[in-house]
Amino acid sequence: MKTNIIILFLLIGSVAVFAQSKAKVVTATIKVYGNCGMCKERIEAALDYKGIKTAKWDAKTKNLMVVYSPAKITEQKIHELVAAVGHDTDKVKAKDTIYADLPFCCLYRDHDHEGMDDN
Repeated sequence: MKTNIIILFLLIGSVAVFAQSKAKVVTATIKVYGNCGMCKERIEAALDYKGIKTAKWDAKTKNLMVVYSPAKITEQKIHELVAAVGHDTDKVKAKDTIYADLPFCCLYRDHDHEGMDDN
């Protein structure tokens, strides 16, 4: 009987730890500026990073949906990773020198790309 109670407590503790680890994943929506499919690839590739589960950017809405573990990465660091590849976010501006090296179709600050083909 005593063994069964110990096993029961161990199972309950394991379930509680598993539930806590699942709850430690956060979803954030971040405004990220860009124009095209190349921007999408660049932004999402920059977020292939420890602690980030998924990252999907929508060119029309300019919204980046990121699922991440705040125990491993901060939202500020996510903004910095995106800015490091040339894309401004609502909190961090990309360095001008990095932005200037983007392909023409990706230059969201300086040019109107209305009606331009996505490729």
